[in-house]
Order: sequence, then C-alpha cells, then structure tokens
Amino acid sequence: MLRRFLIDTAGAAMVEMSIVIVLLLTLVLGFVDFGYAFYQWNAATKAVQVGARLASISSPVALGLTAEAGAPANLANAGAPVAANTYGYACDYTVGNALACRCTTGTCANTTYSQANFDLILDGDANRPGMLDFFPGLARSEVRIEYIATGLGFWTRPGGAVPTIRVSIVGHPFQFFFLGGLLGFANLTMPSMISTVTGEDLKSTAP
Repeated sequence: MLRRFLIDTAGAAMVEMSIVIVLLLTLVLGFVDFGYAFYQWNAATKAVQVGARLASISSPVALGLTAEAGAPANLANAGAPVAANTYGYACDYTVGNALACRCTTGTCANTTYSQANFDLILDGDANRPGMLDFFPGLARSEVRIEYIATGLGFWTRPGGAVPTIRVSIVGHPFQFFFLGGLLGFANLTMPSMISTVTGEDLKSTAP
C-alpha cells in the first residue's frame, strides 16, 4: 500500500497548478500595478507642464511680484536683466496646511498671495484645462508654484515682473493595490515632477 501511494500520480496536476497559479497571479497583478505607476508618472508629467503653461499666462499667485516690478529704480532700468537670486517666492500648502507664499531667496517685497489664482492653475476654467484635468488624483497640498529671479528675466514689462516660473508636484504617494496585499509592498513616494517656463506672458500684476 505504501508503495502504491508513493507512485500514485493522481492529483499531481492540481498541486502543480496551485503552485503555478500563485506565481502567475503575482506576475500579472504586478504588471497591472506597475502599469498604473507609469500612468501616474505620465499624468503627473503632463500636469506640471500644463500647470506651468497656465501659470505663465495667468495672474501670479505671489502678489509681491507687483512691488518687485514697480519700484522706481526697477522702472528706470526697464529691459535690463534681473540678477539671479534677486527674489524668489514659493507658494504651497507646507505652512499650517493652508496656502501661503514665502520668500525663498533674495529680498522679497511681500508674501501676500491669491487663492483664486492658485485655484485657477489647478482647476483651469471654461476655456483652459487645469492640472487636475490631467491628474485627478493630485492633492492641492502636493502642488508648489514658484516665481524666481534666475538671471533670465528683465526689468520690467507693462504688466509687471518677468520671473522664471516653476511648477512642481511634491510627495505624491503611489499605492501598490495588489502587491501590497499579496506581498506586503509598502507605498512609495513618487519623485518630484517639475516644469519650468519664463513669465513674459504673465497677466498684469498691478493692483
């Protein structure tokens, strides 16, 4: 009886299938998870590009740019290049979970901001899509909009300063839906996405 048990192959296919199906499901669901990761990567890349373009043709979030352009000494030097690090504003939700603009370099005129201008870049309007149209999973707290003197701008233009505008997505989490449950994969933080343009087409920053 023991010999017959040892040479009996009944049920072998079921055992083999049980082993293979686990590996197969892990592989297939892994492709789904990583495919979704690439989708988010592409969506985030497109979102920052659209956000930077929209920021460059809209009124600035950092209202201090008005004073940067409007000082008499700056008007006297209209058309002259602005030295790098003359000013730098960063507008995001890192301070007390509320939108704020802070001075990041140089001497900033003031750090007041416009919530409506920030929301326009994220949401768009009736004629232009915003960042959330391309990346719906994006949280407002993950978006940073910067206006920086990098040496490429100039003093001045009729509508105000000409900064370099940088829009970035910072700290967006990616969750492994399937591999997290099957293999315990921890969530990952996507690398920062950044798009940079110059602000010659900014709308008027005058009060």
